[in-house]
Amino acid sequence: MGKRCGKASALQQDICAVLVRLARSGKQVVRLKGGDPFIFGRGGEEALYLQQHQIPFSVVPGITAALGCAASSLIPLTHRGLSRAVTLVTGHLQKGGEFRGWSALAQAGQTLVFYMGLEQADVIQQQLLAEGCPSQLPVALIESGTTRAQQLCITALGQLSETAAGLTPSGPVLMVIGEVVGLRAELTATLNSLDTLAVA
Repeated sequence: MGKRCGKASALQQDICAVLVRLARSGKQVVRLKGGDPFIFGRGGEEALYLQQHQIPFSVVPGITAALGCAASSLIPLTHRGLSRAVTLVTGHLQKGGEFRGWSALAQAGQTLVFYMGLEQADVIQQQLLAEGCPSQLPVALIESGTTRAQQLCITALGQLSETAAGLTPSGPVLMVIGEVVGLRAELTATLNSLDTLAVA
């Protein structure tokens, strides 16, 4: 029942129906998701559907992409003096939907993380610039984060659309926007000059 960005996949209502059908047939069903099921994973929708059909369930928490990808890229999502908040945003809108919260997203002192936002890079750039974000604001595009195939591209908000258009990712891309992205170069330089130290 997997979903892949830009590829044909099962409809959400069909996935929910399969969960109920298999559970009622006496099977123990596992709905495996990458990341955390309750952060842009539609886990809430599926849990509500199971509840409505009197199917007992439990949820195993995971680590959402924002946390995993940022840590594996040496980008602290919060940092004293740079970012006191993190906002997780979906890059997708439901059909006919329109996002009206750009002014809140553009407030200084926070880090923005866009899931599935690469196709909306032009809109993200235009809206944030229109709300006063500086064009030099650092942006990290993290492809296939936390895997061996991870790729990282650093750009600036003013060049985001152009940079995104030049990418041909083979996996999901997470977008991190904020001053904290600039810390990566310093952290990388420090690590390269020292023996590796695990921070847990």
